[in-house]
Amino acid sequence: MTQNTAQYDVCAVGNAIVDVLSPCDAAFLTAQDLAPNSMQLVDAERSAGLYDAMAPGVEASGGSAGNTVAGVGSFGGRAAYIGKVADDTLGEVFSHDIRAAGVHFATPVLTGGADKGFGTGRCLINVLSDGARTMATFLGAANQLYADDIDEALIASSEIVYLEGYLFDPAPARAAFERAAAAAHKAGGKVAITLSDTFVVARWRAELLSFIEHSADIVLANEAELGALFETEDFDAAAAKLAAIVEIAAVTRGEHGSVVIKGEQRVVVAAYPVAKVIDTTGAGDQYAAGFLLGVARGLTLEEAGKLGSLAASEVIAHWGPRPMVKLAELAGEAGLKI
Repeated sequence: MTQNTAQYDVCAVGNAIVDVLSPCDAAFLTAQDLAPNSMQLVDAERSAGLYDAMAPGVEASGGSAGNTVAGVGSFGGRAAYIGKVADDTLGEVFSHDIRAAGVHFATPVLTGGADKGFGTGRCLINVLSDGARTMATFLGAANQLYADDIDEALIASSEIVYLEGYLFDPAPARAAFERAAAAAHKAGGKVAITLSDTFVVARWRAELLSFIEHSADIVLANEAELGALFETEDFDAAAAKLAAIVEIAAVTRGEHGSVVIKGEQRVVVAAYPVAKVIDTTGAGDQYAAGFLLGVARGLTLEEAGKLGSLAASEVIAHWGPRPMVKLAELAGEAGLKI
């Protein structure tokens, strides 16, 4: 498959989530027994209690892979999404927002999900003054994504299928992963996966490594996730191990930019400067948007990495996980190719 024949640049499979973002201090995290800078899964009762305790904030459609394809759409790329929402208000909000971002979204909704305790998923995000975020996620309907929800024709018409590491938590979604990866490779497309979170990596290290080695072409991770995957703090050693089992590895390092490795080629991409970091939610997701679009369009690793850095810099300068301005316009102003 080439970008000239693919209908979509990126098709993402992920947890369809609506984010609730609120400011907090360290004492709040301690009082609520939340591990700083983590993502933990919670049930409906815990989610409701934490929601009531949080400070006033903003609600925004999120979900890691959903944020990424919204970013692809903001760049003017062709994006599609597979994820499960319920037939409730939050489900309508998510569906509207992702389609408004120019993303094709046609996964059947979970009928009667709210009545069965599977309302549309939400992620409660408490943000410290330095922008660091701590997440408590109630998956709800997102937890009901099954292999049968994978539209193989949609996957086959996409240059890259992008899989969200968070989906390793629910077993049915792992089966959906395998089906999506197989459909992509059968059609000649690439399979990309994000490691998503150090706690996900810790829970599923063996399974993730097996999936990466056998089914992934591209892996995106941050420095901490990479270290967790190979149980080492030696960045170069971990990066070399990852690069040895995938075609392309892209690892973000916060203010130090990112490192992209393909075979013997190693490219260091600087981070774009930001006047003030407001909220780091969505930084990795938006980096993935620019990087994957660049790869799908046949750009060099450096050019793809620069698109990723640009998108990440935009999203950390405001609240919420998705771009507030057109990334295509920012890329044009920065002289970047799309």
